[in-house]
Amino acid sequence: MDKKNVEGGMDRIKGRVKETVGVATNDRDLEAEGKVDQLKGKVKDAAGNLRQGIKDKLDNLDRPESEKK
Repeated sequence: MDKKNVEGGMDRIKGRVKETVGVATNDRDLEAEGKVDQLKGKVKDAAGNLRQGIKDKLDNLDRPESEKK
């Protein structure tokens, strides 16, 4: 798991909380801010998955042929 995946998860949780509080208090700005935070979290999560995939591929290049899966 990449650092960006953790950051993305935290942003998504923070966004859900903000959106829920915004809906409950009828605060449209807070609700919108929560949706933006959730979107940021999804983007960071995707970036983390991409980075992890690249790291895995690079690690496979360094392995001897007999150890590759």
